[in-house]
Amino acid sequence: MNNFFENVRWEQILEASQDTMSMLVFSLLFTLIFGLLLGIILFLTSAGQLLQNKISYAILSFVVNVFRSVPFIILMIIIMPLTKMLVGTSIGVKGAIPPLVVAAVPFFARLVESALREVDRGVIEAATAMGASKAMIVFHVLLRESRGGLIAAATVTAVTLVSYTAMSGAIGAGGLGALALSYGYQRFQLDVMLVTVVLLLILVQILQMAGDSLVRYFSRK
Repeated sequence: MNNFFENVRWEQILEASQDTMSMLVFSLLFTLIFGLLLGIILFLTSAGQLLQNKISYAILSFVVNVFRSVPFIILMIIIMPLTKMLVGTSIGVKGAIPPLVVAAVPFFARLVESALREVDRGVIEAATAMGASKAMIVFHVLLRESRGGLIAAATVTAVTLVSYTAMSGAIGAGGLGALALSYGYQRFQLDVMLVTVVLLLILVQILQMAGDSLVRYFSRK
């Protein structure tokens, strides 16, 4: 067993794991903020909702669909100039965060829109009849009633971002994906590949279990 892991340098594994976690945490934070805002706007401007606007919804929906349809690797390459302008580099952990956010925000926004559509229409109408403002309806009715769906959406997005961070290693972003590619694939070090894959699987399982637990908790409330 020790001979099988002879190529594994645990200090490299630790550094790559820290890079992956940094990419995941920061990109997820920005994705949740901007994606939630975009998802709310998509929902409110759709047909029959509080701020119904066919033109605005059509434009936003088109932009979201365009970004969702572009493969992540290609998207990273396309927005490299923007990434360098924002963070000063297009490689490394810092260089990976902008494309991760750009790729994940439209994905999360669609999930947010779907979660908000699950809110009982009668609850919204009752709040409107009681004189609640649009802001109150959004924060105290829509977001509160859709907590379970929003947490589930955030969990799916977090798991998706893990796979994106692994893919970003292909163009110099670092992390476990870069380690698996550089050592596990290009140098045929299967032990390194195995360790990185297992760590990514563990991370995904932790995220999924935590998300499922939160969904069950808020669903009971």
